Amino acid sequence: MTRRLLAEFLGTGLLVTVVVGSGIAAQRLSPDDVGLQLLQNSTATVLGLAVLILLFGPVSGAHLNPVVTLAGWWLGRRSGAGTSPTEVAAYVVAQGAGGIGGALLANVMFSVDAGLATTERTGTGLLVGEVVATAGLVLLIFALVRSGRSALVAPAVGAYIGAAYWFTSSTSFANPAVTVGRIFSDTFAGIAPSSAPAFVAAQVVGAAVGVLLVLALYPAPARVRL
Repeated sequence: MTRRLLAEFLGTGLLVTVVVGSGIAAQRLSPDDVGLQLLQNSTATVLGLAVLILLFGPVSGAHLNPVVTLAGWWLGRRSGAGTSPTEVAAYVVAQGAGGIGGALLANVMFSVDAGLATTERTGTGLLVGEVVATAGLVLLIFALVRSGRSALVAPAVGAYIGAAYWFTSSTSFANPAVTVGRIFSDTFAGIAPSSAPAFVAAQVVGAAVGVLLVLALYPAPARVRL
């Protein structure tokens, strides 16, 4: 369990470092082109996320996301294939701490002054975007797991998040730990503390929608532990 929690802490932290760090780099390299900044940020996230899943997957399942952990518990609770409630709580704490640490690490690497983000991300459209992004992510992961294609999770999730950067209005946070982490960097990828609770709530709703879709499309019990 200690190794698994360390993997979730490091994996989530490095994910936020990739997101925030590439956002800072993009903002500095292309200061007058927001579209190019988003392209650079999303490309780094696609590659980084896939690598992190491959790196930490054999240790902890590479959830790197509280809603994935919760969905795995809910879907596997009857068959015994999922995590226990105690493990869920421990995973979520490790992921949240990792997310904050990852943002702080990116700040240090790029000499960004300490402080909370000031970028307000509000509006119904953005919240709907988070519901869609998170529902799709949960559906994708557990569709692959339940159909015996777990080896495809890393590239598929990376590709999905990269696409969702562009087809959702919110640029697809789709992860409460990443959302909390991004509060701690007042940069391109940051989110103001006042905006974060609504994003997290939308992600939880999206996860619930994703679970319902998994049960409708792939009702068989999970074949592997996640």
